[in-house]
Amino acid sequence: MTTGDRMKLRRKELGLSAETVAERLNVSPATVYRYEKGDIEKLPGDILPILSKVLQTTPAYLMGWEEDAAAYNVPPGFSPMPDMDTVPLVGRIACGEPITAEENLEGYVSVPSAWRATFTLQCEGDSMEPTIHDGDLVAIRKDVRIENGQIAAVRIGDEATLKHLYLHDDYIELRPENPTYASIIRRKEEMNDVSIEGKAVGLCRGL
Repeated sequence: MTTGDRMKLRRKELGLSAETVAERLNVSPATVYRYEKGDIEKLPGDILPILSKVLQTTPAYLMGWEEDAAAYNVPPGFSPMPDMDTVPLVGRIACGEPITAEENLEGYVSVPSAWRATFTLQCEGDSMEPTIHDGDLVAIRKDVRIENGQIAAVRIGDEATLKHLYLHDDYIELRPENPTYASIIRRKEEMNDVSIEGKAVGLCRGL
């Protein structure tokens, strides 16, 4: 069974039309049919995780890795691509809006499912060097306990920043990793302007 066969089978099982799948992938129905017929043999890397979500399955199933990884010439010492989730990429934050509100989103990206990420942020600047570089895509998980010293996405007014978080009885410290930068301190009423949005759970970096 080919990737196209599995794609068509899942689409039929879910009662989805090719037009519906095409709309969610932001491609034409003709492209969906070409995927299913095998006219396009390799699914683009950015399409596979989204398609898996639409068809309520995994990239491993669609690509056939679950059946026989060796058949897809996975080199020795390497593993098939892990299951991926598609999560929002958040840009500049609109004051007063939830961090993942539609007006804050710049698009969607795919990250490993094991991270259980809620959204991603793109790092700007070098305040978190050497752990996080300028341009890194950092995955954030909301609603998780954050221990002092861990890296968190923190919202200050209408901006989001990544810093080591330290919570004290009467102040909050947002500590950069780069020693050339000073900590951000919020005391008393200033603490009301700070919202802890989630814990950093992974990052993506180009070579």
